[in-house]
Amino acid sequence: MKEKIRLKLSGKILTFPPASVSILAVFFIFIFVFSQGLPLFSKISPFNFFFNSTWRPTATPPSFGIVPLFLGSLLVTSLALLISVPLGLLGAIYIAEIANPKIKEQIKLTVEVLSGIPSVVYGFFGLRVLVPLVQKTFGLPTGETALTGGIVLSIMILPTILSLSEEAISSVPVEYKEASLAIGATKWRTIRSVTIPAAASGITAAIILGLGRAFGETIAVMMVTGGAPIIPTSIFSPVRTMTQTIAAEMGEAVFGSTHYNALFALGIVLFTVNLILNLLAIRLIKKKKW
Repeated sequence: MKEKIRLKLSGKILTFPPASVSILAVFFIFIFVFSQGLPLFSKISPFNFFFNSTWRPTATPPSFGIVPLFLGSLLVTSLALLISVPLGLLGAIYIAEIANPKIKEQIKLTVEVLSGIPSVVYGFFGLRVLVPLVQKTFGLPTGETALTGGIVLSIMILPTILSLSEEAISSVPVEYKEASLAIGATKWRTIRSVTIPAAASGITAAIILGLGRAFGETIAVMMVTGGAPIIPTSIFSPVRTMTQTIAAEMGEAVFGSTHYNALFALGIVLFTVNLILNLLAIRLIKKKKW
């Protein structure tokens, strides 16, 4: 008993400093971003920032409306989810319920490799392969479109959705499945009617975490979406996301200017969206149906 208490105390002592550093880092980032972004609203109204459909920081007078940037981010992210969620869920079902152990380990190793590839590599692949392919396939003047960005992002977030969904499905108690099979249900009926509903909260959390990564991606999207700060009219329109705007314009913005503050205000929006998504994912992961 004393040994267990000693080990528990040792674990707390070892993990408390790095955990505290992580919390402090997030706190100071929060303070810095908000301190640089909130002064924008003393120069322009929040209504103009959130509902203006024009982003032209170098115009006379300049315009800082995030509508086209937010819609660009939303469109690219939605396309990525439409592609990656079905593939990720089907892959998770195959790994957790169907594949033999040897194939399962090989697939999981491949997924881990995909998740470790840098964003710029995905972006380069999209620029050299997907952009010409989309342009040729659909007869477009340019292949740098929201669709191309969605395809690249779907490949990037697929490992997250697949691996977390597989963990959720694998954690469903065996008794649930055995009870279903015992009353005459087929394996596929058991997967569809018992396993997936029981793992729904974990699968939803996996999708939300994938959504958060897609919404916050910068480099890969910057390389394949065209970078046009306009309201997209279709999936074949060039778009510019909020993260892309920050990366592209921060180096040119004068310190303390309205443009500078507007870019940090974009950071506040991104910070808030990702915080909400992560809190929602954590809540769903903790939720159990058994």
